[in-house]
Amino acid sequence: MSRIDVHQHLLPPAYTPWLRSKGVHAPGGRALPQWSPQHAIALMDTYAIGTGVLSLSTPGTWLGDGAEAAEISLRVNEFGAELVKDRPDRFGYFATVPLPDLDAAVAAATHALDELAADGVVLLANTDGVYLGHPGHDPLLAELDRRSAVVFVHPSELPAPPVPGLPPFAADFLLDTTHAAANLVLHGVPRRYPNLKIILSHAGGFLPYAAHRITAALVAETGRGYEEILQDLRGFWFDTALSGSPTALPSLLAFARPERVLFGTDWPFAPEPAVAHFTGEYDRYGGLDVAGHHAIDRANALALFPRFS
Repeated sequence: MSRIDVHQHLLPPAYTPWLRSKGVHAPGGRALPQWSPQHAIALMDTYAIGTGVLSLSTPGTWLGDGAEAAEISLRVNEFGAELVKDRPDRFGYFATVPLPDLDAAVAAATHALDELAADGVVLLANTDGVYLGHPGHDPLLAELDRRSAVVFVHPSELPAPPVPGLPPFAADFLLDTTHAAANLVLHGVPRRYPNLKIILSHAGGFLPYAAHRITAALVAETGRGYEEILQDLRGFWFDTALSGSPTALPSLLAFARPERVLFGTDWPFAPEPAVAHFTGEYDRYGGLDVAGHHAIDRANALALFPRFS
């Protein structure tokens, strides 16, 4: 029971009915799953997960109404705080903020981190087509930087029509995360806010595979040095959710700093058969020794979440 799963979702009792009332039934092309703390613990027990750090998936709480988004965010964050209070050994949570309402997002983040003991904040890669790292986000990022916060970046649907027959979660999510990572580096966020610990979902999307190509483009755009930009891209943390395959995992491990790779499942949006498949592939991967698996399973996460020790 040693694993710390940094990519696990929750669907509080008030949240799923609210989404359905707004016509949201399959965000990212995946039907809204069933969820409960009991089911989460049972899943974790099956896969040797001691603690799951919970977060909302896309679409978060912003559906166009700022006051409603702020209210739902507060209810979600209070639910997460109570869940952690009841089972601090099994759960952590990333607080939700109602971007693009910047003032409300700052207020929600500070309240959750200062009053509700959140373990960090989840931010979508893009909201209404504006990617994370846009200069307009600076007040929120500065507030999070002052608190040395962990920021979990989760993809959303692209600001473009989906490809018929290919649900957004299959490929668009990976591109969305890649866009966000590049945009963060383009705008110098890792250097301007060095206390942020930014986790990229799903092994960083396409970033490990395309990092050198993206670096060349950012050099041309910014005039900064190649190695400087490449190191900024390598400076993120990465989770293994849906990425334990024989092709994705070697690419991630060849690119990421070894101490910044974290275990993730994406349950329950990734159903249990998918968790079993990708976790099994990860467990069987011969490119990691026992110490390497332990680092990803637990030790690396303890640097971000020391309370889980």
